[in-house]
Amino acid sequence: MQFLPIFLNVRAQNCLVVGGGEVAYRKAVLLDRAGARLRVVAPKISAELEALVIAGAGELRIRAFKESDLDGVFLAVAATDDEEVNSNVSIAAKNRGLPVNVVDKPALCSFIVPSIVDRSPIVIAISSGGTSPILTRKLKEKIEILVPAAYGRLALMLGAFRGRVKSVVTDFKARTRFWEALLSGPMPGMVLSGDEDQARRYVEHQLAASEQIEVRGEVYLVGAGPGDPDLLTLKALRIMHEADVVLYDRLVSPEILRRVRPDADMIHVGKERANHSVPQEQINEMLVRLAQEGKKVLRLKGGDPFIFGRGGEEIDRLAEANIPFQVIPGITAASGCACYAGIPLTHRDCAHSVRFVAGHLRDGSIDLDWDELAKEHQTVVFYMGLVGLETICAKLIAHGAPSTRPIALVQQGTTQNQLVLKGTLDTMPRIVNTTEVKAPTIIIVGAVVSLQDKYSWFRKEALLDESALL
Repeated sequence: MQFLPIFLNVRAQNCLVVGGGEVAYRKAVLLDRAGARLRVVAPKISAELEALVIAGAGELRIRAFKESDLDGVFLAVAATDDEEVNSNVSIAAKNRGLPVNVVDKPALCSFIVPSIVDRSPIVIAISSGGTSPILTRKLKEKIEILVPAAYGRLALMLGAFRGRVKSVVTDFKARTRFWEALLSGPMPGMVLSGDEDQARRYVEHQLAASEQIEVRGEVYLVGAGPGDPDLLTLKALRIMHEADVVLYDRLVSPEILRRVRPDADMIHVGKERANHSVPQEQINEMLVRLAQEGKKVLRLKGGDPFIFGRGGEEIDRLAEANIPFQVIPGITAASGCACYAGIPLTHRDCAHSVRFVAGHLRDGSIDLDWDELAKEHQTVVFYMGLVGLETICAKLIAHGAPSTRPIALVQQGTTQNQLVLKGTLDTMPRIVNTTEVKAPTIIIVGAVVSLQDKYSWFRKEALLDESALL
C-alpha cells in the first residue's frame, strides 16, 4: 500500500484550506461535513466558499499564504492553481509535522482525500493512490448502487444495542456469535425495508434468548479455486470474513488471503512434493483442537477440497471427533486452468469424456491404468505431474497413444503468471527441459489441446508452443 487507510477525527479542529476556487470549495465542504472549523486563505475567495466558512463560524484570510497560517491547525489542504504556493504549503506543513494534502499532487501529500460513499455512520473510502481518479469514481458509483442508504440506519440501531448486548452476553466469543447470527438473519432486511420497529423487537427477542447461545467450534473446508480471487464462490467469501483461524495451503494465492478477515489467526500448513512441512496427521489434529476451543476454523485449500485436496482425510478425523463441519466446493485446477488456457476439456468432435488423474501416487510412483488413459476420444488431466512428465509421455506412447497426440502444460493457471506450453507426447519433455517451469502446473492430454489457438481468450497468458522452443 502506498498510503495507510485511516479515518481522522477533525470535529472542532482548525483545518486550513489554501485556495479560494472550486477545488478548494469541494475540499472545504468535506471538512465542514466532518465538523471541522475552517480557516481559508487566498487572495480571492469565491462567494460560495465564503458563505460556507461564515456559516460554520470559520475564519477567512483574504491574502496570500503565510507560514503563520499553520499556527494552531490540525491539518492543511493546498488547493490553488499555483504550483509554487502548493509546494510551499506542503513543505511548511511537513516541517511542523502536520498532515497535508496537495490536490492532484500525491508526491507532495502526507495524506490523500479518498472518494467517499457516505452512509453515516458507515463511511466507505476508495483510493487509487492518486493514480486514477476516474477509476476511483467508477468504483464509487458501483458501491453507491450496492450499499443502500438504509445501511446507515442499520448501523445506528446496532450501535444503540451495543451496550446492552455487552452486558447481557458477557462472553466475547458468544457475543461475536450473537452479532453474526443477528446480521445473518432477517433483522437487516427489516431495517432495509423500513420496518425498524419490527427489527428492534426482533433484537429484543434474540437478547432474551441469548442465554441459550452455545459457543461451538466448527470447521469449514473451503476450495479457494486455482488462483484468480474472482473465482471464489460467494459462500467461500462469506466464511472467509467470519473465520477465527485459517489453515491455508501453499497454493492459496496472496490475493486470496487478503480477502480473509483481517484479525483472523493465519497458519500456513502448505505441503510440497517430498516436503510436507506440516504432516497431514498434524493438520487433522489441529483442526480438531481449534474447533474444540470453540473457534470457527477455515481450512482453505487451493482448487477443490475433494479433488486431490485430501479433504476426505480431514473430515474423517472431524467426524470421528464429533466436530461439525461444512465443505464448500471450489473451482478445481483442471476446470479453471483449462478455461483460462482456452482448452475445452470436452468437445463433441474430439473428446466425449474427461479423466482427472494424480501425476504421482503416495509412494512417489506413477502406477496407473495406462491402457485406458491412452485411448482416443477423451481428455486426461494430470494433477501434480510436472516431475513425472517424461514418464507420463513415455507410458502413454508405450500403451498405444500416438506420439503426435497433443499435450499442454499450464503453469499457474488463471493468474498473471499463467504460462501455456503446447506440444506432443514426443516433444513435450524437451519443451519443458528448455523452459523454466514453476509449480503449480496442470497437464492436459488429448485432441482438445489443438483447439487452444482458436479458443484462447486470456490475454495475460504467455503462450509458447513447440515451434518456438525446438
